Amino acid sequence: MRALSTSTLLLAATSLAGAEDVDFRRDVRPVLARSCFPCHGPDRGTRKADLRLDTREGALAVLVPGDAAGSELVHRITAADPAERMPPAEHGHALEDADVRTLVAWIDGGAAWELHWAFVPPRRAAPPAVSQEEWVRDPLDRFVLAGLEAQGLAPAPEADRATLLRRLSLDLTGLPPSLGPPAPL
Repeated sequence: MRALSTSTLLLAATSLAGAEDVDFRRDVRPVLARSCFPCHGPDRGTRKADLRLDTREGALAVLVPGDAAGSELVHRITAADPAERMPPAEHGHALEDADVRTLVAWIDGGAAWELHWAFVPPRRAAPPAVSQEEWVRDPLDRFVLAGLEAQGLAPAPEADRATLLRRLSLDLTGLPPSLGPPAPL
C-alpha cells in the first residue's frame, strides 16, 4: 500500500457515502481482526506495545472518536516510513486503501463500538400491530400477518380437517394418508 497523506484520507473519507454507512461489525471489525488483532489482540503472549485493539478501551488509547486526523491509529496506518507503518510488512496483511478509508470514516463518524453479535443478549421483539386482530391466535401470528399485510396480501382461509391431515401426512412421510390400517413392516 502506498502512504496516504492525512488530507488525502480526509478527502477520501468525505467521498464515502457517509460515515453512517460504515458498520462496525460488518466493515471495521474484520479489518481490525485481519490486520491488527494478531499483534494487538486478546492474546497476551503475542501482544505488542501493550496495546489492545480488540476492546473499546484499548482502541481509545490510539484513536480520537470524530477526529481521524488527530488519531494515532490513522497516523500509523498511513505512515510514509515503513518502520512506523502498521501493520508491519512482515506481518503479511497490509491494509488496502479501502480498508484505510473505512477506518477513517469509522473514526470520523464517532468510532461506534459494538460487541460481537454472539455476546449481545437476545431481546424479545414487540409484536407488530395488525389490522385483522381476529386472525391472530398467538404472538407469532402477528409477525406472519404483518408480513402479509406489508405485501398487500391477506391470509388464506383455514383449511378443513381432511386437507390439514393430508398436508401433515405429506410433510411427515412424503406419502398421502391412507384410509386403511397401516401396512405391515
